[in-house]
Amino acid sequence: MKSGRICCFIFSIFLFAALLVPSAHAQWAVFDAKGLANGVKELKQLQQMYTTANQTRDQIIQAYNLAFQMSRMPQDLAQRYKSEFAQWTNLSAPNTYGNTSAWINALNLGSPGRANTAYSDAVTPLQDYPEGSFVTLDSSTRDIIKNQYATSELGQATITNSLSTVGTIRSNSESFALKLANLESDTYSTNPDQQTEMAVLGKINTAALLQIRSQQDTNQILAASVAQQALAEKQRLDEQNRLINQAIYFQQNFSSTMQKSTGGVSDSIHSISLNASGR
Repeated sequence: MKSGRICCFIFSIFLFAALLVPSAHAQWAVFDAKGLANGVKELKQLQQMYTTANQTRDQIIQAYNLAFQMSRMPQDLAQRYKSEFAQWTNLSAPNTYGNTSAWINALNLGSPGRANTAYSDAVTPLQDYPEGSFVTLDSSTRDIIKNQYATSELGQATITNSLSTVGTIRSNSESFALKLANLESDTYSTNPDQQTEMAVLGKINTAALLQIRSQQDTNQILAASVAQQALAEKQRLDEQNRLINQAIYFQQNFSSTMQKSTGGVSDSIHSISLNASGR
């Protein structure tokens, strides 16, 4: 309505001016309808530009208000959602005869060197089988001894690797916990600089990387556990296979063994005199 009234007012002005201007060649004034139409058209265009500018301004203000609102964190967000989780702690144990501390150090600090020292100090050492006695044994007994040595050596490798892995993860847990604390503090921060789009994306990427590192440590622990289970399964299979082999050996050699035993007894019995005089 307002724009319509403005147009009518402008039209009236143009019409009144045209009537007042005398013509150079005629007694009546000439009305320029085309010029008036162009003026009205330009006025409408200016009015449309003004309306568009106002709408654009309103949209910019709304976008700014929304961005400002989204950049602000709730004041009580940390109190509502912040949680504490269990952290790795260092182990301790008595060291009565001096052979326990190396094992504890390996579990707390890791490294293959500490793990090997821990194993040497705390585990009964495996001695070499005398070479002169080993070669005199039958093949079946030698295979059993080889199998037992392999189980012991594999057990040493599995235990030392587990000590090194767990100790390294525990040793790195303090710095890892600090990174998590920093990420948590930045996440719940009410500082607008910490809530920009790039800051939020950076924290999301950091959280993803920390999760991947944590999963990697978990996978290493699971791998060490699987190695322990594989060693236990090998020991079970070794015992089962020895029992089967003993049964097979018994079936294959029972007849000859019994013949040797009974033949010797028969010869002894026949050599004994059964007459009354003992002659």
